[in-house]
Amino acid sequence: MRSEERRLSLILAPLRGVTIRCFRETFAPELASAGFVEAVTPFIAAMPGVDPLKDRELAGGDAAHSPLKVTPQFIGKDPAALRDCLVRVKAAGYDTADLNCGCPFPMVRNKGRGSGLLRTPDALRLMLEVGCEVMGPGKFSVKARLGVDRPDELLALMPLVNLFPLRFLTVHARTARQMYEGPCDEAMRARVEQAARVPVVRNGDLGLDAGDGMVGRAFIRALGARADARDLLLRYVAMSAAELAGDRPVLGRIKELVSYWKELPAWRRTWDLLKLCRSLDELRQVV
Repeated sequence: MRSEERRLSLILAPLRGVTIRCFRETFAPELASAGFVEAVTPFIAAMPGVDPLKDRELAGGDAAHSPLKVTPQFIGKDPAALRDCLVRVKAAGYDTADLNCGCPFPMVRNKGRGSGLLRTPDALRLMLEVGCEVMGPGKFSVKARLGVDRPDELLALMPLVNLFPLRFLTVHARTARQMYEGPCDEAMRARVEQAARVPVVRNGDLGLDAGDGMVGRAFIRALGARADARDLLLRYVAMSAAELAGDRPVLGRIKELVSYWKELPAWRRTWDLLKLCRSLDELRQVV
């Protein structure tokens, strides 16, 4: 499907430990003003016997009243487990869902999950069948890398992907081996888009001026560059402290966010001090 046929806007990318529910709720006004209309959650494991609604991303949440439209993303290779997860989230009011075919970490892909699904077409087919059957046509999407070792692996899978009425295919224009380093292969992403019969959403090194696209890091860095960034961070500290038990998990969450700001001139010294903080009182003094 060509780009002029898309009906998409900025989507918040799933960054594990960062673009979590508390982040989305804390920075809802900033996300809205930047043009985001939707968020894909950091991945939730689709495993036998695991209730996705007990995951912090979705637990107690009201899909109809979230600041952004929320699309739960699942990772796994077991179609029966995925089916159970999708039935549960659909009954809870989530009308779209996403499959992670892009996680690049070796411990994930070597087990056939995330980008590892690109190496197992039969397993991928079963996951897509379940996703489109349970969620319905145009309600299930996929987020993928260009490949694991080679950038033409996803392209070779497009005849399979095109069999399914996906909502869209998000393409991070790197291989899994690249992780998050090196340039995106825009030429190969364009070839995938030309071969696709579904909308293709761009991902990877996009700015907030990307138009249609899935953006994460650019928004996070823009938060750190704001004049009121320290006030925003303290707001996030307060929201996180209300959710989590004890200083340690809050410190971990805040350090994860500020690590994206450490190259900004205003945060270099703060980052050096923040890394050493062992309590929220110390953190507030540093910030």
